[in-house]
Amino acid sequence: MNSRQRRGVLLLILSAVCALGAFAGVLSVISDVKSKVGPEVTAYELRSDIAPYTTLRADQFKKVGMPERWLSPNAVTDLAGIRGKIAVTALRKGSLLQSDMIVDRPALRPGQQEVAIMIDAATGVAGKITPGATVNVYATFKGERQGDPDQSKIIVTDAKVIDVGEITALEPNADNRTQQPTDAVPITFALTTLDAQRITYAESFAERVRLALVAPGSTVAVPEKDRTYELANDK
Repeated sequence: MNSRQRRGVLLLILSAVCALGAFAGVLSVISDVKSKVGPEVTAYELRSDIAPYTTLRADQFKKVGMPERWLSPNAVTDLAGIRGKIAVTALRKGSLLQSDMIVDRPALRPGQQEVAIMIDAATGVAGKITPGATVNVYATFKGERQGDPDQSKIIVTDAKVIDVGEITALEPNADNRTQQPTDAVPITFALTTLDAQRITYAESFAERVRLALVAPGSTVAVPEKDRTYELANDK
């Protein structure tokens, strides 16, 4: 082997050593990054905005991978945890789902049933009624015969709200355009059979149905004499 060949062999060996050194350096950097970042875990990101008090579904979220050390302790990592849950506030597209963003959907007690009616969005709800709220339901009625006084009645007291739907535009009633609300919200209540009949009767025949929010923890019953109001009797 002449001197030129020996130099070529030495260069090849040197190149191999340098390549091995570079590879070892890359492996060292990768190992260092992994040790600092840690293993990846699953999280869930919102595909679109979600309105408050909306019942959650799996298709509203997409799975993303994140380093475990960067994930909040209350991040939702299993979508099984959203069953029976609603959004407690407005959720924004791109946000990671956290357990403190959601709450249990109010449940029925034995002897209760779900009943939904449409309530005037402007005067009957006004953005204050939410799932879990307790309300009194008022209805106003025209006098049955000419000359009979109009009346306002408390149809149901302490009705539990279990769901609030989205605002829906209503078509005007040709027979009563001035009385019909233009926008309404479906409100679902947990009611006994008798109260369910009262509230559906009011929705069908009352001029207006309004909800009055009851203060949390209030146990004051409405006296029977105060459940019906006539202007002529107001003193």
